[in-house]
Amino acid sequence: MKLAVVGVGNAGSRIVNQVLEFESETGRNLCNGNSLLINSTPPAFDAPEHVPEERRLTIGDVYWEADGEDIDGDPDLAAEIAREEKNDIIRAFDLIEFHQVDGILVVAGLGRGTGGGAGAVVIDQLKNICDEPVYAVGVLPATSEGEEPALTAARTLQSFVAKADNVITFDNEAWRDADVESVGRLEPDADDSADDVAVTDDDASTDADDAADADDTVASTAADSTGAFERMNAALAERLVTLFAAGEFRGNTESENRMDPSDIMRTLDTGGISSIGYASLDLPQAGGIRSWVRSMSDRFSWMPDSDWANRPETDDDDTATDAAKINRLVRKAATSKLTLPCEISSADRALIVLTGPSRTLSRKGFEGGRYWLEREADIVEVMAGDEPHDRATSLTVVILFSNVTDVDRIKEIQQTALEHQETLSAEGATVGTADSP
Repeated sequence: MKLAVVGVGNAGSRIVNQVLEFESETGRNLCNGNSLLINSTPPAFDAPEHVPEERRLTIGDVYWEADGEDIDGDPDLAAEIAREEKNDIIRAFDLIEFHQVDGILVVAGLGRGTGGGAGAVVIDQLKNICDEPVYAVGVLPATSEGEEPALTAARTLQSFVAKADNVITFDNEAWRDADVESVGRLEPDADDSADDVAVTDDDASTDADDAADADDTVASTAADSTGAFERMNAALAERLVTLFAAGEFRGNTESENRMDPSDIMRTLDTGGISSIGYASLDLPQAGGIRSWVRSMSDRFSWMPDSDWANRPETDDDDTATDAAKINRLVRKAATSKLTLPCEISSADRALIVLTGPSRTLSRKGFEGGRYWLEREADIVEVMAGDEPHDRATSLTVVILFSNVTDVDRIKEIQQTALEHQETLSAEGATVGTADSP
């Protein structure tokens, strides 16, 4: 699938930068240069190395230069400014080659004014000028960020859901103490029996607890906080690119099950809020004993059928082993930490994308994992496709859960927002009484 990516606000700009970096590192062709950053308040762009200067638009600079307004802390002001400067925003859209893309992805932090307030206006303007679907990626603030960002996020999330075709959500609270690099990663030498493995969300939470205990002494420092956000942004970018860029490897191997952009769009047609699960397994690389045995087995390919049955057997030749790996990865992706932790059975649709060398993409494992997900999550419509890439060094599964409705974290943010709003109203009433003659 081809996408234009638009980052709004500081968080959105950083994540888009990570998306472009991961796209380049993995040899995918997701955006083809179709990127744009829209931001406010100095310093506006602190990590834009993958986005050219001409594709960075600053809005609201007149306000913060003249009046010292904190635009990024006020979603109403940010939205007002974005509407006032909509002509500049629309001119910036001219840099996007809409005819080259299947959709647009607007990325924003929902707890801040620019991302949430201006981001909703950006989605509106895109919907007005293009026929492609406009998806959003919304980042929810952590509890430690305070009550005001929770109130902003509750308001802006509702606005994003109403305007965008679908909102893929990432929860900073769930990920802030996690050992990000280990989430969804399987050990190569682990038992590959799908029947014996028990994968639960506790796997991820245990890792997170261990990491949190180890980092208690430095968790409060600004440098550590910045590093944590960078790691979370990278994890989100990895999942977004693996999902949306399926089939966009340069020089890809053809496959009868190859993922089609229409499958992704159909999954997201539900609207609402979506979440992504991810799991990967590093594969043995060329040069080891398995490669030698495999090359030896290739030499037996000239044998007659009567002798072929006696050829050396290896894990690489055993399709059942590949099937078990894939089945296990599907379970891990569905049950370990999602971008937005939720009850997966509340999703309307799901999409499984499998990436790896063509020799490892077992159809049996693929269909088995799909059947398991249909049964486990009670989702009637589970679509699936693969992405063969013979230079890949890992086997990866990403699952998109579309229109999830049972999400404790969103309920928690809404409750915090309600309580904070009541407190503000009470304080306003008290001030009004005190000022009365």
